[in-house]
Amino acid sequence: MAKRKKKEAAKSAFLAILAVCIAIAAFACFIQYKKRGYIGPQQFTYPTSYEELVLKYSNKYKVEPELVFAVIKTESGFDENAVSNVGARGLMQLMEDAYSWVRYRLGDESEYDFDKMFDPEVNIEYGTYYLSYLMDKYDGSVELTAAAYHCGMGLVDSWIEEGTIDPKNFNVDNIPEENDQTSHYVKKVKKAYNAYKQILKEEKNNGQEGRKEQSQKA
Repeated sequence: MAKRKKKEAAKSAFLAILAVCIAIAAFACFIQYKKRGYIGPQQFTYPTSYEELVLKYSNKYKVEPELVFAVIKTESGFDENAVSNVGARGLMQLMEDAYSWVRYRLGDESEYDFDKMFDPEVNIEYGTYYLSYLMDKYDGSVELTAAAYHCGMGLVDSWIEEGTIDPKNFNVDNIPEENDQTSHYVKKVKKAYNAYKQILKEEKNNGQEGRKEQSQKA
């Protein structure tokens, strides 16, 4: 009986020590990841998934990656299989008419297949190209680009022509009340855009510090 109790006590002690070791290792990993900029409060709210693809196509089409991340965050929450109630698909939620238009602009001669919008790489390339076109059209205005991405260029152009909004001094509150979903969308994109500015700045700074430490050790 005493022998059995000793075995049980030894087993309990072993499990307790194991649990402590795992907790210490997990905490150490957390500290290292946080130190390198991989983990932080904002990264949970504003993730940078698909970063390689975002950087690839934002560089190719001369768009800030912060804007691409902001649109993905706002449109789909990084769900590559997302489908809206009006039929927009994928990470950047492109409608079929937008898919067809971008496909034509890019000279994409592959088989026409709207399901390609569920492919993260194709979706991000098409969405980023569309953003680059809008940024050029609206003289680099993130707000007007976001508005046009949400409700279409035609509607935004009509607001400008009618004097409803001033493209040189844009105020999101000047968007007509009947289009309050667009004004809400613009505000969300701008908030995410500003958050990603800070996140990517911190990642860059942490990366530079890490490279500096490695060179010093070498």
